[in-house]
Order: sequence, then structure tokens, then C-alpha cells
Amino acid sequence: MEYYEELGLRKEPFSTSPDPDFFFYTREHKECIQRLEINIRMRRGLSVILGDVGTGKTTLSRMIIKLFDTFSSQYDFHLILDPAFESEFEFVKNLASVFNIKDTARSTFEYKMLVENFLFKKAVEENKVVVLVVDEGQKLTPLHIEALRTLLNYETNEFKLLQLVILAQMEFMNKIKRQPNFLDRISLGYVINPINEEDTVGMIQYRLKKAGYRGKEPLFTKEAVSKIHQYTQGYPRKIIQFCHNVLVEILRNGDKQVKEQTVVSVIRRESPWHV
Repeated sequence: MEYYEELGLRKEPFSTSPDPDFFFYTREHKECIQRLEINIRMRRGLSVILGDVGTGKTTLSRMIIKLFDTFSSQYDFHLILDPAFESEFEFVKNLASVFNIKDTARSTFEYKMLVENFLFKKAVEENKVVVLVVDEGQKLTPLHIEALRTLLNYETNEFKLLQLVILAQMEFMNKIKRQPNFLDRISLGYVINPINEEDTVGMIQYRLKKAGYRGKEPLFTKEAVSKIHQYTQGYPRKIIQFCHNVLVEILRNGDKQVKEQTVVSVIRRESPWHV
């Protein structure tokens, strides 16, 4: 029996994997996704989403892809999980691979031409919206950024051939400030902040419900959730990981509910100086 089954759950409620089914729409995440959706549908080109580690950027990238699943005949999504390539050649070669371009090339220029031809064929001849989502965007080098800027130059009189969504840590802003030609092309810029206590409550309750909890008593007391929010400072990844830890704690102790004292005990064990 899995640990969560002993608590009346059918699934692991606090996995840190970016599962869209467990994504809770905080007010900020909802606004970000809505604006992203509009930007993509209007084919505006470049969207940049910034946020500190653990604010939910990766899960958000999966959500925007899932959102367009029902329109797969119109939208052609591609995802780069880690753009840390040593050279511009390796980067554009990977781009060709991500776009499922079968032809090979011997130079950076030739790969760029293959990508340009692909974008023209898809966007103009087939009338598809090609979307490239780049996670961990802070790893992009100036050469990578310049290569992406070149792709954003490809357009008709009406729209950009490529819709580019970059999700990155805050440090990415310092990089693109030094490349004004790229910065000027951002049609949507959005910063994801840590969530407030109300959304922390909502996220925990939502994940428990999705995992199948139907208990008469709440699994987490209000005081416990308040303490969790205070300790994690509203970072979703920290909240999720910590909630997993406190569930393991109550199982070890034979308890049926996460109370404030449970949270305090786990905090003391993990970081004694926080309490």
C-alpha cells in the first residue's frame, strides 16, 4: 500500500512533477495563461515569462500546451526543456531536430535556412500556428538569443511565422537588457510572483481533492496551512515538497491530520533556525 492510501487518497497529491492535472490556477497564473493564450492566438511573436525558482513556470508551460491540445490541427507546439548548448551551431541543429526537420546541414547558416523553410511551409502553406516553448530560458547564451531573434524576423504582412514563449528565471532580464533588438520584440512580458496565503490554501485543497481525498475533516488545519505559507514564503514548489513531508510525518506518528504543531516539528527538523 502506498503511503497516501493510508490517508484516504487515491494518488500522490504532492508530487513535484509538472502534472497539468494537479495545476491550481492562482489568480496570477490564470492571468498569465490568459494573456499567453491571446498572444499566441493573435500570432504576436515573442512572449517572455519570468519568475524565481519554484514559482511554477515549468508546470505553466505544460498547461499552455495542454490548453491548445483540442486545436492540434491548427497549432503546432514544440518544447525545448533545456537550451544549454555550447555553440550556436548545436543550438540551431537542435532547433531543427525539435521541429522534426529530417534534412541535415553542415553549417549554422544552412540550419537556419532549413528552419526558415519549415516555418514558411507550416505557417503560410499549411496555415498552422507554430509555437516554440523554451523552458530554463536563463541558460540561453547571447548567440542563442540572437538566433531566436533572427527567427522572429520571419513574418508575413499579417503575422509572425514563429510564436516563441520563453520561461526563465529573473536573471534572464539582465541578459536581454544587453540585447535591445531582442528586448524590443517582446510583445508580452510577465513576472510570476510567489502566491499569497489564500492561494496557498486553495492549492493544497485542490491537490488533495484531485488526489481523491473525501474525508469529513480537513487533512490540514487552517493554522497548519498558515504556518506552511509563512515557512515557504508562497513558492509553489516549496509548498508542494513541504506538504509531502508533513504527510509522511503524520503517518510516522499515527496521526490523521496535519496540525500546526506537526508543521513546526518538521520545520525544526529541516531548518532549526526558522522557528
